Amino acid sequence: MYYNVIAAKHVRNYTVWVRFQDGTEGEVDLTSELWGPVFEPLKDEQLFAKVTVAEYGTIAWPNGADLAPEFLYQQVRVPA
Repeated sequence: MYYNVIAAKHVRNYTVWVRFQDGTEGEVDLTSELWGPVFEPLKDEQLFAKVTVAEYGTIAWPNGADLAPEFLYQQVRVPA
């Protein structure tokens, strides 16, 4: 299975839209994931909005935070 993220954009608040290499796409609300030293700074929505696609196939932010692409894929396939 190809979980690589090929496109991503900030949608609103703490939600991002992602598209995977296999064509799967959708929105993921990451509000409940913003805890701990790396993710707390992303509660600043201006920083959160700077989400990008990392060269290693997932989403990342300028502060070094990133999420496993498998986690994102699962969230898109089976929304909470």
